[in-house]
Amino acid sequence: MADFLVVIRSGATDYDRQGRIRGTLDIPLCAEGIAEAERVAAEIAAASGKRPPIAAIYTSAAACAVETASIVGRTLGLRPRIAAELENLDQGLWQGMLVEDLRRKQPRLYRQWQDNPWSVSPPEGELLEEACGRVEDALVKLLKRHADGRIALVVPPPLDQIIRWLVAGESIGDLWSLDASQSAVAEIPLAAQWTATPALEKLRL
Repeated sequence: MADFLVVIRSGATDYDRQGRIRGTLDIPLCAEGIAEAERVAAEIAAASGKRPPIAAIYTSAAACAVETASIVGRTLGLRPRIAAELENLDQGLWQGMLVEDLRRKQPRLYRQWQDNPWSVSPPEGELLEEACGRVEDALVKLLKRHADGRIALVVPPPLDQIIRWLVAGESIGDLWSLDASQSAVAEIPLAAQWTATPALEKLRL
């Protein structure tokens, strides 16, 4: 299995800047998002001399992730591969809504989502635990394709937060807003015995 997973959050879209819930909606990068992707690509390239080269770049099929991966790939001389099974968290009928509108119209539900997103199922969407299960399965299969080395994965938010929680145990955080203090790139060492089991088992304790 790969030794390191480099998780790259895709650049911003107009929905992100407007404060809308994006979920699985296919929204391209905005001008600011393109600039973000170019900065991330330059940062990764600048640091590449200090680490083993990235062997492969995989990307979610979401438009913003594919665009970001293309920019990073051009900079690193790699052709991204689409991992269609890594679909973002499906937030059902909330998708496209302004977070502020949901907070104002359904304050109790908004607070519940902020306090304990595991307990909330978006209408016609999926539970966070369900999303974690399918993402873990997809990650295990993908990482087993590589015996060692560094693998990059480009995904939209909040899928990057979900992956960082699953693999590194980082806080799941606010799934509706970007944490300005959190880097768009996380390099996570992978233990040889890492499997899909521990994170969800921990959740059920």
